[in-house]
Amino acid sequence: MIKPRNLAIAISLALATPAVSFAAPTLTSLEERLMAMEQRLQKAEDRATTAENRAEAAENKIVQLETRSQQQTPPATAAQTAASTAPAAAAAPVTASTSKIADGFEFHGYARSGLIMNDSAAGTQSGPYLTPAGETGGAVGRLGNENNTYVELNFEHKQQLANGATTRFKAMLADGQRDYNDWTGSTSELNIRQAFVELGNLPTFTGAFDNTTLWAGKRFDRDNFDIHWLDSDVVFLAGTGGGIYDVQLADGLKSNFSLYGRNFGDIESIDNTIQNYIVTSNNFAGPFQLMVSGLRAKDNDERLNPSRENDNAGDTGVHAMLALHNDSFWGLREGTAKTALLYGRGLGAEVKGVGSDGNLTQQAETWRLASYGVTPLNKTWSFAPAVLAQTSTDRYAAGDHYRWATLNARLIQEINPNFALAYEGSYQYMDLDPQGYKDRQAVSGGFWKLTVAPTFKVADIGDFFTRPEIRLFASWMDWDSSLDRYASDDSFGSSGFSAGGEWNFGVQMETWF
Repeated sequence: MIKPRNLAIAISLALATPAVSFAAPTLTSLEERLMAMEQRLQKAEDRATTAENRAEAAENKIVQLETRSQQQTPPATAAQTAASTAPAAAAAPVTASTSKIADGFEFHGYARSGLIMNDSAAGTQSGPYLTPAGETGGAVGRLGNENNTYVELNFEHKQQLANGATTRFKAMLADGQRDYNDWTGSTSELNIRQAFVELGNLPTFTGAFDNTTLWAGKRFDRDNFDIHWLDSDVVFLAGTGGGIYDVQLADGLKSNFSLYGRNFGDIESIDNTIQNYIVTSNNFAGPFQLMVSGLRAKDNDERLNPSRENDNAGDTGVHAMLALHNDSFWGLREGTAKTALLYGRGLGAEVKGVGSDGNLTQQAETWRLASYGVTPLNKTWSFAPAVLAQTSTDRYAAGDHYRWATLNARLIQEINPNFALAYEGSYQYMDLDPQGYKDRQAVSGGFWKLTVAPTFKVADIGDFFTRPEIRLFASWMDWDSSLDRYASDDSFGSSGFSAGGEWNFGVQMETWF
């Protein structure tokens, strides 16, 4: 049966058809023509329906592809979206995209390694602390005077959240080794030296705490500093604890506050591990730094201090440092310089490694001066002098004293962009009276060392602190013969190593990044 709509269309077409010269069609032929036209219209309608179905199927396909794409988005990216809408606590484990996490990882390291021998191609004594004064921190310079392999591997992850807060995690793996073999597991000192977390720029911290950084864990304090070419820290605060950096107490005045813990060992009589706690306030005003610490180690006075004169170690102490950080060579020329005066009493009398020596007496008292600088003399020469001096009394035994001073200087001469000659000279005078502590003998005298080190670098010879470097070296050192009798178990008490002059030769690499 012909549908009314199709019939109306057909009639309209028929009426609109112009007259032709052939005879008028019969009713039967007209129906046939209408029927054929209806079939054509039905086919057109079917084709339109098919096209519509295909379009709908295509839309469904697109939706499916979009859904699949969203489902295959890297987890961190989805987490980033969640972090922008979910509460901070829920979003904490995942806050950055995969690319941002990759960008947030950092790897830093320090390493030195080399060998040393005497002029008979035999093993020899060496080290920045090989003199009798070295037992109380008297360094004499490291160039051409090291035979160990030491490595630090630092892994860090940093990120910044949408609210502006930052996080930082750091772990340091370190090992020290004197064995020259390629496999040294039996003598390794492998250790996790640092493992801590920092939280910075917390948005709810305002006023004096705006832009501060909280931290907790095992770490070296951020603001330690050293004389690198002596291999001597000026101050080294480290241990396990927590604190806050950069509290803005006033315009131009920032302070750090921390609590560190260290261990001294066991007390045999009460079977207890001594824990030393160090509370520190470290304050900065312009180029000046004032650091003050208090120390407490309950029951440390019960631990045996193997001294002829005093059997008891201290259990409290104080430590202080006043430092000046120059952005010039002591105001004389281009360069940098740092100067520090340190004082400690009781457990604070180990002024370099704060809180690291549990054998100090309660009456121990130490003063220490450190000053050093670096300056380019011209286009091819650079100069780095240092002075380090210390006096300590009643340190381990009543009436003892340890006095020493080191003068050191390193010169670097650029030959070409990849080769330089490094020269280092050191002189140290010491006056030591241990009062029988560990069977040490009272001695006084001087030590001196001269080193020449042809040095290879890839670039920036004129920059004193660029690395890596590969050095060849020749060192000559000598000392007053009286120092040989200080102890039978130190370097100067070693067989075949005595005053009269000693040549050492070797090769070393050093790098950091």
